[in-house]
Amino acid sequence: MINPVWLRSFCTLVEVGHFTRTAERLHMTQSGVSQHVRKLEERLGQSLLIRDGKQFTLTDAGTRLYREAGAIVAALSDLDRRIGADPAYEGVVRVMSPGSVGLKLYPHLLALQQRHPGLSIDYRFAPNSDVERALAEYRVDVGIMTMPSSMDEVGFKPVGEEPLLLVTPTSLVEPGWDRLMALGFIDHPDGAHHAGLLLGANFPEFHHSNQFPLAGFSNQISLILEPVSRGLGFTVLPAYAVEAFGQPDRVRTHRLANPASETLFLSFRRNQPLANRVRTVITTMGEGLSLGAGESGQIV
Repeated sequence: MINPVWLRSFCTLVEVGHFTRTAERLHMTQSGVSQHVRKLEERLGQSLLIRDGKQFTLTDAGTRLYREAGAIVAALSDLDRRIGADPAYEGVVRVMSPGSVGLKLYPHLLALQQRHPGLSIDYRFAPNSDVERALAEYRVDVGIMTMPSSMDEVGFKPVGEEPLLLVTPTSLVEPGWDRLMALGFIDHPDGAHHAGLLLGANFPEFHHSNQFPLAGFSNQISLILEPVSRGLGFTVLPAYAVEAFGQPDRVRTHRLANPASETLFLSFRRNQPLANRVRTVITTMGEGLSLGAGESGQIV
């Protein structure tokens, strides 16, 4: 590999046109500049300069080397600045969360990207276990989870509460136990967990969601309420998922006597400094969850 210091000396000499002034610019001796040129000629096996006293002209090989090496030297000269740059509104930020909170946050992050086109938001919807694993494996920059992390590599901070809602067809006004049993349960990946939190706090008869007849299942957060809207059953969902349903007049939400909610945890790779662009996204996520930017920024 050609020594980039030799290339810098050669390119500067070509641009300045004088050995002494090149040495002054590079804070070297004139003999040092000459030595770098000779080392290049030895390494390449070709003459680069035609010397005429204190003047010189480039050989064909010298012209080709200058043309090729100029971009390399310029890139190396700018390397420190580019590596040290940490812009707040440029670059890719990888975010992952469960679907419900993702429905809430994703539009806010898209609005941020519209204001700052240099940002690119990579948002993935996934269950808690996948979010946790992706953070531990450096595949995402920041996540939201609805449970504390069990991994030492993943840090977390509670940033909000997401209420759980009982959702039924519009025909059901009073959601008594017998009526729910008659309807049947529309299950989803977190259905048993959500039902356990909300129904367990409000119905002494409740032990597990399996007590209800299974009326359907969907793993698409945007489609879970579709069978409910058609009168096929009931379900329990986080409020953000209910708010995002496109036909709210076709379902009825019930806030029960004993509210239940999930804690939302901002999750991140422990002991890894956060880039400024990630801090920007965290602030916007806090605003999307109706938190002050200062509170969401306490982890960074």
